[in-house]
Amino acid sequence: MKRKVIGIGETILDILFRDGQPTAAVPGGSVFNGIISLGRMGVPVDFISETGDDRVGRTILGFMRDNGVATGHVNVFPEGKSPVSLAFLDERNEPEYIFYKDYPSQRLDVTFPDIEPDDIVMFGSYFALNPVLRPKVAEFLDYARGRGAIMYYDVNFRSTHANDAIKLTPTIIENFEAADIVRGSTEDFRYMFGLSDPARVYADKVRFYCPRLLCTDGANAVSLHTPELAKAYPVAHVETVSTVGAGDNFNAGVVYGLLAYDIRRDDLPGLSEARWDAVVRCALDFSAEACRNLGNSVSPGFASAYKAKLGV
Repeated sequence: MKRKVIGIGETILDILFRDGQPTAAVPGGSVFNGIISLGRMGVPVDFISETGDDRVGRTILGFMRDNGVATGHVNVFPEGKSPVSLAFLDERNEPEYIFYKDYPSQRLDVTFPDIEPDDIVMFGSYFALNPVLRPKVAEFLDYARGRGAIMYYDVNFRSTHANDAIKLTPTIIENFEAADIVRGSTEDFRYMFGLSDPARVYADKVRFYCPRLLCTDGANAVSLHTPELAKAYPVAHVETVSTVGAGDNFNAGVVYGLLAYDIRRDDLPGLSEARWDAVVRCALDFSAEACRNLGNSVSPGFASAYKAKLGV
């Protein structure tokens, strides 16, 4: 598995609360969580991001290195502070967030890593829409797509940005156009478009720009839509500890499946149902594992066992 994965997104320290009391502090971020899982799986990974020159930032950078993630393309800014989030878990272990951010005026001052054909780029969330960051993000997406990478876009559109959905729509469409695969939840699409039926979202909002959509719906079935295939995948019941990394690790599982089954960019048009089944199976396995711990990513034990199971 020599192809590599490059993520671009935020880093943040997640402090998890249960019953009003802090229970864990874990480095996180929507793309970050999936990248950490892939690093634990032994995938060559790099991450484009930013963090502060403070104790939180140093903790995040050390965590990345400990999990096999290169840090040479993380901008460490001397002014401002590393971001922190408070995640309050409810009775279903689903989080409600409060974010604390103090960024400097100069953002994402980084060089880009080398990209080869069929490497995989993961991008998404508000980081990929933020007007302050957009010029640099758009430059990177153009570069990566021009180099022949598979582009994986997780919309991860939170309710806090719902009022800006119309204003952000042109950028969302640009991201759809850059992507080979789009993944979103029914909740994301409800906030973005006022639609939550995956078939309508695909037909009305995605298909013209990107031919492949994966739509998750919490504990309900995952739906896949391509020009050749529409299929629902049931989600097995999981006793959750935290759902913070569920979607992020679904993404990591898709990417791992593309690598493990040697699916390349030219293979995506007309990809067989059996190969999609194998990829989605990885995604569901990664997501379920992330829900079983407070770490936002798959555990090292899971990583070792899963690699052995697939013979990778």
